[in-house]
Amino acid sequence: MPSSGPRAVLLLLPLLLLRAVLAVPLERGTPQQESPATESPVSGPALLSSQDTGLYYHRYLQEVINVLETDGHFREKLQAANAEDIKSGKLSRELDFVSHHVRTKLDELKRQEVSRLRMLLKAKMDAEQEPNVQLDHLSLLKQFEHLDPQNQHTFEARDLELLIQTATRDLAQYDAAHHEEFKRYEMLKEHERRRYLESLGEEQRKEAERKLEEQQRRHREHPKVNVPGSQAQLKEVWEELDGLDPNRFNPKTFFILHDINSDGVLDEQELEALFTKELEKVYDPKNEEDDMREMEEERLRMREHVMKNVDTNQDRLVTLEEFLASTQRKEFGDTGEGWETVEMHPAYTEEELRRFEEELAAREAELNAKAQRLSQETEALGRSQGRLEAQKRELQQAVLQMEQRKQQQQSQNGPAPGPEGQLKFSQDTDDAPVPAPAGDQKDVDPSEKKVPDQPPELPRLDTQHL
Repeated sequence: MPSSGPRAVLLLLPLLLLRAVLAVPLERGTPQQESPATESPVSGPALLSSQDTGLYYHRYLQEVINVLETDGHFREKLQAANAEDIKSGKLSRELDFVSHHVRTKLDELKRQEVSRLRMLLKAKMDAEQEPNVQLDHLSLLKQFEHLDPQNQHTFEARDLELLIQTATRDLAQYDAAHHEEFKRYEMLKEHERRRYLESLGEEQRKEAERKLEEQQRRHREHPKVNVPGSQAQLKEVWEELDGLDPNRFNPKTFFILHDINSDGVLDEQELEALFTKELEKVYDPKNEEDDMREMEEERLRMREHVMKNVDTNQDRLVTLEEFLASTQRKEFGDTGEGWETVEMHPAYTEEELRRFEEELAAREAELNAKAQRLSQETEALGRSQGRLEAQKRELQQAVLQMEQRKQQQQSQNGPAPGPEGQLKFSQDTDDAPVPAPAGDQKDVDPSEKKVPDQPPELPRLDTQHL
């Protein structure tokens, strides 16, 4: 295999799927300089934010890889590394030699991620218990395996090693988790259908069942679906999507045409794009009988089928050599009656549906009990609020009565003092002499007190001679 570019080396990890994380062109062999005018329209940063692995730490993983690739030393070591170096942790130790600027950025990314996880934990704990309970963040952070919880402030080699290992494992389980989620979706859909039919009268139920059977019949009436990766399927893409002569089908040319970013491999997104024509035969978003959730499950099943039969080294990438080898097998031209779609393979058994319905019933009973407790607490709070309002009104009435009695007493005891404590007098006393202030009076000798002059005495009249 030719030497790979730095991102391609990480892709050699079968389950890491950094291609799915980054969705940027990979360099195979000697890097070629490409002018902006000839750059692939689906490469570069435009796709960087459009792809999502589904991991809850997707953004953190993406940003760490972006920062690391800005360091020239790390890029060189990454280019020279192989899958074993990455899995063994040897590459992680090269983190000690990256620039201080890069380490500072990585430290900040980790602190942001720890802060985000703490917020998630607090929200979860608040929803499950009393809000003021003290949390042991260190113990709780240990459940997150994509970083070192013992050191919450700096990004070290151990953090990079844990990030790679955890992403490898989680991405390996991603498809299985998707299938399990789809199974639960189908069981819930069937459970609701049965409950709906049980709620109807006999005539209405027969009509609903007839309508459902008609929808299922229309859904099954579709053109033959070719087996993904077969000669018939690839030739159909060659003719109808590529607009080329089916009689001149060339596997190598087909591979180059659909290696959209010219990185030398077909990744999962490029493979799934080949199945669009087959999926359109079965699913139409305009038809009520066609479930788009089932279409995505169908797409995943088709991709898994091709990977199982073509991806011989199981690195989740199809090289040109693997693709050409698959076209030489007998199965490539012999596809039998075509591809069996989702409805031909029930996602669950009756026993699984029974257990699922029991789980739903238990959860519904738990929610009803919780709703009843909340209702009782709400009523109790309402009663408490009513009592508090009554007490408030009583206190307000008591304060008002006290103010009224105080005013009555003041009016009976004389003039009330003014705002600054001075006395106020009525109009009747305005002309009365105002006593001198006590400080202005002086001691006076009684002998020195002046007696007001007596008026002159009038002469007496002699009344006897009258």
